[in-house]
Amino acid sequence: MALKHIDVVVSVVRQVTGRIREFQFTAIDGKPVPASGPGAHIEVRTGNDETGLIVRQYSLIGGTVNKDDPRHTYRIAVQREDRAGGSAYIHANFVVGTRLQVSAPINNFPLDRRDEHSLLLAGGIGITPIFSMARSLARRKRHFNVVYAGRAPELMAFHDELAELAGPNVRFHYSGRADDGKLDLAALLAAQPLGTTAYVCGPSPLIAATHAASREAGWLPENVRSELFGASPTGDEVGFEVELARSGRVISVGKDVSILDALTAAQVDVLWDCRRGECGLCPQNVISADGPIDHRDRYLSEEERESGSTLCICVSRIRGSRLVLDA
Repeated sequence: MALKHIDVVVSVVRQVTGRIREFQFTAIDGKPVPASGPGAHIEVRTGNDETGLIVRQYSLIGGTVNKDDPRHTYRIAVQREDRAGGSAYIHANFVVGTRLQVSAPINNFPLDRRDEHSLLLAGGIGITPIFSMARSLARRKRHFNVVYAGRAPELMAFHDELAELAGPNVRFHYSGRADDGKLDLAALLAAQPLGTTAYVCGPSPLIAATHAASREAGWLPENVRSELFGASPTGDEVGFEVELARSGRVISVGKDVSILDALTAAQVDVLWDCRRGECGLCPQNVISADGPIDHRDRYLSEEERESGSTLCICVSRIRGSRLVLDA
């Protein structure tokens, strides 16, 4: 799957919280960028000679409470992680005037306009696609509730904007307050009207817990939809080489880039779709690896992982210096 990439320039940088910045990207040619719907994200491609290629995916916010973004602009929010990595690079290097490439929007987490009632559930920076959904539902005067969980209001991006947008339909849960405790997902789901569709984005434990609570409550699997951008970097990633046994090519994989991105940058034709280790299109057969495979997907079985014979190149890595693939 090839993505169309668009040359853009950073046009606005805004500090949203201590760790989160909002960035607006404007097409360099001034032409309209491809349209997006609620839940869509873009691929941001950046880096330099020292870091190599850095590719990250960020949800599109779509605009402010009352105004859509201009047709030649995309808006994202990036949370800086303490460890060095893509988010740290973006925070350190993206200023007004910075040029880069982004992809056309990709939407693996679409909001179904036919829903009779929607429950939106966001944890931390997972608010970005949820905010775009709330904008759409509020403007179309649809029935919805939104729950936004975070440690404290000042740490939660778009907290006040969401309060203005959703009004009585929003509930904030502050995990840093002793009296709030743990979010009661079972009670939350039980309070929803029959036939509600839930959309959840945030840390993997929140997503897993929401799916588990929905199963316990007897919800249909298709009525709980979630988005997780693969596994978060651990901060101790290292670069390594990938040898393609059939062609003999050897391609370097930087510590901040996936095997998939390194291969596509080298114009190697490989199958992929989700970039989150879920769809099952990108697994490649492993001939050898001089270090343990760090499986970060949600597709392979435990038996497949333990065998070491395959890995999902969109999210998984090795903790070694050389990987040989049957490709």
